[in-house]
Formats: sequence, C-alpha cells, structure tokens
Amino acid sequence: MGSRFPSHQLSNGLYVSGRPEQPKEKAPTMLSAAMPYTGGDIKKSGELGKMFDIPFDNSRSRKSGPVTNAPSRTVSFGVSGSTASLITGGSVRQKSHSGPLNKQGELVKKFSGPQTGGIAPPSRQNSGPLPPVLPTTGLITSGPISSGPLNSSGVPRKVSGPLEANVAAKLQRTSIANNQAVTKLIQEDNYPFKKGFPKAVLSAVILLFVMGFIAGGFILAAVHNAILLVVVVVIFTVMAALFIWNRYWGRRAIVGFLAQYPDAELRTAKDGQFVKVSGVVTCGNVPLESSFQKVPRCIYTSTSLYEYRGWDSKAANSQHRRFTWGLRSVERHVVDFYISDFQSGLRALVKAGYGATVTPYVDESVVVEVDTGNKEISAEFLRWLRERNLSSDGRVMRLKEGYIKEGSTVSVMGVVRRNENVLMIVPPSEPLSTGCQWKRCIQPARIEGIVLRCEDSSNINVVPV
Repeated sequence: MGSRFPSHQLSNGLYVSGRPEQPKEKAPTMLSAAMPYTGGDIKKSGELGKMFDIPFDNSRSRKSGPVTNAPSRTVSFGVSGSTASLITGGSVRQKSHSGPLNKQGELVKKFSGPQTGGIAPPSRQNSGPLPPVLPTTGLITSGPISSGPLNSSGVPRKVSGPLEANVAAKLQRTSIANNQAVTKLIQEDNYPFKKGFPKAVLSAVILLFVMGFIAGGFILAAVHNAILLVVVVVIFTVMAALFIWNRYWGRRAIVGFLAQYPDAELRTAKDGQFVKVSGVVTCGNVPLESSFQKVPRCIYTSTSLYEYRGWDSKAANSQHRRFTWGLRSVERHVVDFYISDFQSGLRALVKAGYGATVTPYVDESVVVEVDTGNKEISAEFLRWLRERNLSSDGRVMRLKEGYIKEGSTVSVMGVVRRNENVLMIVPPSEPLSTGCQWKRCIQPARIEGIVLRCEDSSNINVVPV
C-alpha cells in the first residue's frame, strides 16, 4: 500500500503509520549485594567499617535473588517493548541490639545506678582522658559527710586511732590563726602614755634633766651652792611621780572617759561621724571560742598567762623585772559582729575582723592561780600548757581570761559608714585623744581604731539572742 505518509509493519502483521522505532540498547542489569540489617555492628556495615580499618565480615552477606523459605518482594520495572524483567530481592534480618560501640566495634553495655552484691561493672570507654581528681576547696556541697581529716585529693585520710585532744586543739588554733576573718591583736599597754607625747619631746626633757644635774653638781662643787641642784631634783621628782601616777591610774582614767562619752543614735548619725553606740551584740559568720573555759559564740576572746619573778626565778619575757608580774603568753582575737543600738533599735555591722585596728577595754578574771602555797596544777591547766608547749616547772603563775559573749552589753566607738542598705561601724582614720584631765593629773592619751568596752562577762547576765 503506497502512501506519501511513511508507515511500517509490526511483528504481528499490522501496518501502522510512522517510521519504525530504532531499537534501543538494553541497559545492563547490575547485581548488588543487599546488605543485611547490621543492628549497629560496625563489622557488618561494609564500606563504613573499612573507613576505620575494621575487617569486613562477608559470611553473612547475601546476594540479591530469590531466597528459599524467606519472604520476598517483587518489583517490576517497565521496559521499552513488550517484555518486563522481574527482580526479586530479600534479606534475612538477624536479631541484634543497637547501642554505642567501642573501638573494636563491640556493643557496650550500659549500667544505671549503683552496683550492689559485689558485681563490678565493666570498664566504660570515654571519648577522652579522665580529668585528674581535684583537691578539696573547702566549699560546702551536698552529699554524704565524711568524718576525719582529708588528704590533698579530697579522700578521707586513714588515722590510726582516735585524735587526741591536744592534736584537735592545735588544729583549731591553727585554723583560727590562718583565718583572715579573725583579727589577732598585739599585746600593748592599756594606757598608751608614750603615744601622747612625741619621742622628740621626751628625748629633749631627758636631756634637760641630765644637763641640770651636771650643772647643779658643778656649781655645788665650785661655789658650794646647792640651789640649782635642789631645784632640778624637785622638778625631776615631780615629773617621775606624775609619770608613775599616769602609769598605774591611766587605764582607769580612760575607762572613765569612755563611760562619760555620750551615746549617739544610729538613726540620726551621718556618714563619717564618730559615734559611741551601746547595745547587745550578736555573732557574725565566724564566732569565737574562749581558749581555756571553752565558752562558745564569742566575738572577742583574751587569755593571758602571767608569771611572778622572784630573785632567782626565770623571766617571763625579755623586759620582765624582778619582784613583778610578767606576761608570758597572750591570745587575743576579735571578729566582725553586729550590735543593736539601745537608742534607736537599729542593727549595725562592726568591722572588727580582717586585720582591723581594735583597742579593747574588756575586764578579765583570774581562772587559775598557782602560788608557792598551792602548787597543785589541775589537769585542764596542764593540758592547756601542753598544747602551747609551755612548761610548769615550779613557777608562780596566774591565768586570766576575758571574753565578750553573744548577748552581752557592749559599748563601741567608731565611724559610721552607710553603704546602700548596710549600716556599718569602721575604724577611724585618726586616733581618738582623751585630752588632758587636769583635776586627776592625767596626761592625754591616744586611742587607735575601734574601741570596745565591756565589763567582766562572767559576772553579768547575758541577754539570750
């Protein structure tokens, strides 16, 4: 059949219009190994295992195709022409567990909670080196409390036997001495008479007396006239008597000056004003304990050991003279505390700790006295001496102790500082001068820092707080 339109005959004898279709090359069928379910095992992951240099296990791999007695799924792909190819594939899933792997590709078991019954858990592989055990820092944290001392790694240190009382006392005294919040007061004279006069003035007065004695003696030897020498001796006697009077009665004069100083009201006190406040005290963050009587919750403690030196006795210190009492050991500490004003009822923080300058006038009482008639020493006093490496070889001793317990009535003198909502009393920048008390023949004295005044706390009633 002729026609201007091209046509061709199919294989079944039917003529159709159009040019015959060019035969296409059949795409080659590629067979790929169907990887089974690995279950997290890196040995079964093929190329992934090769990346980490792990040997690949080919024993469990299956090629695509029909599997006997296994479920299969049939997928048909359309191909040009009347034929179609069937590609079947399947895989057998093996039971496994997923989870983290170690370097060998093995499954790592996890254990949650503490292990009991003596079963030790396997070692756990971490992604890096373990951090070193840090030493203890002194911070208060939650968790079980371990009793006993700790080593540098924070692990309780094994101690053979219980701690002795003197060892525990030494540890406590060492902690107090190293604590920056505790101010250790230096022993000084309660009546600083020398601070009232400059050293140059005292040196000039001594030089004038020496020259007066020399001139009076020369005139007495030359013209037999003793008037100048008598005048110099009288003036020297008056000055020496005045010095001795101030030496022994100066402390009482200062205590009387502090008692007569008017109390101020904290509510109306201005910032930077020097005031005297009287009220009940309470402890701050670091309470103290008295050294010998072990009185708890104190803001100030003082323990002094005195020795009497006879003609052939040992000296308590380098300046100890014969037939006098000399100071052998002293422990004085003070910390920050609070005071409630009697006038206004306000509460102020007294900054007496952290190395502040403080001048205490606290009465002390004799707690132990060992004399020639009573040389029997109590066990507590021997323990106290042994803790401080002090001997008791037949000496005449006297132990005095004073303290300010929480709830005591105290007078404080200092400078008011207002920092936002905090009311504080701090040491003044200049010392306080008592002035010259002519009626009592008392020379002026200079008192530095915060002034604390309290009577004997053991003889007064303490307000419970």
